[in-house]
Amino acid sequence: MRILLFTQYYTPEPPLRPCELGTSLAQRGHDVVAITGSPSYPQGKIYKGYRALDLRWERIDGVRVLRLPCFPDHSQSAWRRIAYYASIATGATFSAPFVAGGFDAAFVFTPPMTLGVPAVLSKWLRGVPFVYDIQDVYPESLVATGLVSNQAVLNAMGWLDRFNCRHASAVTVISPGFKRNLIKKGVDEGKIHVIPNWADESIYKPVARSESLAQALGLAGRFNVMYGGNMGIPQVLTNVLDAAERVQDLEEVQFVFVGDGVKRPELEEMATRKGLRNVRFLGRKTAQEMPAIYALSDVLLIHLKRDLLFAITIPGKTIAYLAAGKPILVSVEGDAADVILSAGAGLACPPEDPGALADGVRRLYGLSPEERERMGRNGRQSFLTHYTREFLVGKFEQLFHSISRRNT
Repeated sequence: MRILLFTQYYTPEPPLRPCELGTSLAQRGHDVVAITGSPSYPQGKIYKGYRALDLRWERIDGVRVLRLPCFPDHSQSAWRRIAYYASIATGATFSAPFVAGGFDAAFVFTPPMTLGVPAVLSKWLRGVPFVYDIQDVYPESLVATGLVSNQAVLNAMGWLDRFNCRHASAVTVISPGFKRNLIKKGVDEGKIHVIPNWADESIYKPVARSESLAQALGLAGRFNVMYGGNMGIPQVLTNVLDAAERVQDLEEVQFVFVGDGVKRPELEEMATRKGLRNVRFLGRKTAQEMPAIYALSDVLLIHLKRDLLFAITIPGKTIAYLAAGKPILVSVEGDAADVILSAGAGLACPPEDPGALADGVRRLYGLSPEERERMGRNGRQSFLTHYTREFLVGKFEQLFHSISRRNT
């Protein structure tokens, strides 16, 4: 099959789902083209070797990639963020009709939902059916993150999301809660498929603990409660620092933040101001580095603000954590907590409650090493059964075949 991907992000940027999907499909013998922009996420700065106004083709792991000019941004300004999203969507809208000829199916990775527009246009002009992949529900996610409060803008974005769903041949969502949300909005239940995020099993797996790395990173001899990922508004990680303040009597316990984001400077300033000696920031690491870093953790932490939206989502880090084979403490209600608890892979506590989070840390710290190891093994087995890249890409491949215009 010939498959066209529309995505705001592509390697060397995270998130990895669109790139890994493209690479896996190419390895399975499909002809894959990705339309994207010059890489700038998450810092909002163009990566070395690229330019904001680039218009060029690349070949990456068997996938032909068309880079379009973009307006890079990752600030807290709603209008600058909209301009960033709109710049690539505009370029894709103009280029897609010329590129899309001869493709059997297309895939749209969201956010942003603006990339649904060139996919709809390709369907109208070139007859290419598409899968609309939803990682966030709109407009709820915009309200939850605080980026947009203007009701007219929220209404317009909600309309656009429903428009894209209506014209998609299939809609994929990452959680049962997302499916329920779309059904309530009138999306045809028959076209909605739950395909959760995966972690690459060739990367995310238990590895031997390196004492030299632990020494180098300041993690040796400590009980490390580790958060890995974006440090933004939805994560409300100030709550974690409040919890860290409450467990300072446990001298071994240390909270470790791995990653980057718009809130990281504020978090570092807060930790300094509170005089927290049990908090450490390691900065952003590559996916390839993370398994060795996870191996130094005693507990892996999932944390999101209290919001109805986050009760129906499953953060991507959830799956990587399961793959790592470590106990997980989830400070989120709903679907994400269900994944961890049903697997027997850890504990859950209410979000935005530093006392409850501190109590969760104390409970895990008080378990025997064997009990924590059992949680880790349970999580690893759940990952191997339900969340590997190979297994879930296969589901996408089946879906592309089912909507392919060869079968319509």
